[in-house]
Amino acid sequence: MAFEPIRALTSRTVVMQEENIDTDQIIPARFLTTTSRKGLGKSVFYDWRYDENGAPKNSSILNGVNLDTHKILVAGANFGCGSSREHAPWALFDFGFRAVISSDIADIFKSNALKNGLLPVEVDDKTHRELLGAPGATVIVDLESQTVRIGDDWQATFQIEPFARRCLLDGVDPLGHLIKQMDAIESFERTCT
Repeated sequence: MAFEPIRALTSRTVVMQEENIDTDQIIPARFLTTTSRKGLGKSVFYDWRYDENGAPKNSSILNGVNLDTHKILVAGANFGCGSSREHAPWALFDFGFRAVISSDIADIFKSNALKNGLLPVEVDDKTHRELLGAPGATVIVDLESQTVRIGDDWQATFQIEPFARRCLLDGVDPLGHLIKQMDAIESFERTCT
């Protein structure tokens, strides 16, 4: 799969203070009837966004958010816990988010996100508290320098596994990376026969 490469993402934030947001809250199980990524964004946080009749809840910060300007989700600790459904990062990506920032992101969610073009950013507790306390702040997530910044006010670093970082910078998933190396692979194979 190819997607827009991530180098530096400048965006305002959407803040969800809740901790332990699990994958069933991100995309309820009843919406897991597809293997397509397209269209899952309409079901992201469905039970938080809509009432039992399907009407939008006024209390949901996600209803009416401008995703042209708000592409970074800042979430409480232990984000993406629960089952290992790949649909969760698919839904967030399809909804319009390009990065999720938290102090702690579940390992399986993080792995699935990295393979699907969604940048999971883990920051230290102090930075996390500052971001949670500044909804709508303009934040720069710079994958090349592995930093998170709010203007010139402050900067924090984060770590991303090098191969996943390379794939995100190139705008490809792991299979796409291998396909881009096909000429070198075929050349090597010819020397082995």
